[in-house]
Amino acid sequence: MKQIAFTFTTILFLSACSVMSNKKYKQLLAQKDSVATGWEKCRTQTAGLENDKTSLQNDTATLHKQIADLDDNISDLNTNYSKLRSNSSGEINKLSGNVNKLSGDLSKLSDDLKLREERLREVEEILRKRDAATEALKNKLQKALLGFTENGLTVEVKNGKVYVSLTDKLLFSSGSIVIDEKGKLALQALAKVLNTQPDINVAVEGHTDNQKVLNLGQIKDNWDLSVLRSTSVVRFLTEQQKIPAVRLTATGKGQYQPVDVANTSEARSKNRRIEIVLSPKLDELYNLIK
Repeated sequence: MKQIAFTFTTILFLSACSVMSNKKYKQLLAQKDSVATGWEKCRTQTAGLENDKTSLQNDTATLHKQIADLDDNISDLNTNYSKLRSNSSGEINKLSGNVNKLSGDLSKLSDDLKLREERLREVEEILRKRDAATEALKNKLQKALLGFTENGLTVEVKNGKVYVSLTDKLLFSSGSIVIDEKGKLALQALAKVLNTQPDINVAVEGHTDNQKVLNLGQIKDNWDLSVLRSTSVVRFLTEQQKIPAVRLTATGKGQYQPVDVANTSEARSKNRRIEIVLSPKLDELYNLIK
């Protein structure tokens, strides 16, 4: 720009020092206008470049800030990633420990289950044998006592036990605790079977009706009557039939476990009875479930 101004000044100086023709003068004016126009154009372009420069500087500053922010974000992400990775490793180790513990527990439970299943099979086998033995015993007793069924004797199986029920008219006179001859014959037949079955426990239960005991001397009530009748049967089986006393138990139930609750003479007759409960010894089973 300074060179253009110098050229224009030089032209004016020379034109002032000499007389110019009209043509020359017009050329100089044209050159002046051209130079002025070029100058203005250059000034305008320079202003535009300055604006561009400012804009680029602003954009550059913005980009630097964005880059700095991204660097910070990347740093934070890397930090968080490291923490997560560390925590994940810890959690994985913890879960792995839990899995190992659960696997150990499962293995132990599986072993326990196998043992229990084996014990269950043993118990089921013992109970099967018990039921078979009970059924066989019932059949023997029914056969041995067949001649007494018309006199109120019954044999049945309940809850794995054999119940031999004898009505009082088969064993005792009314109000008596002394076994009559017909009753002795029935108990003798029963004892023959029991003496061939040493692994059978014997419980003798006395039962009465709900009628009040009258004029029976030392027998105060139905409790007394039921107990004394059961002990009479036990004494006969142990002393006369030689069944070991350790196998027998005598109990009195009084009037409180009737088989027929109707208030009739027939029901009362059914309730006055001796029940001999026969149950196999289950030492094997008891040993298993200890």
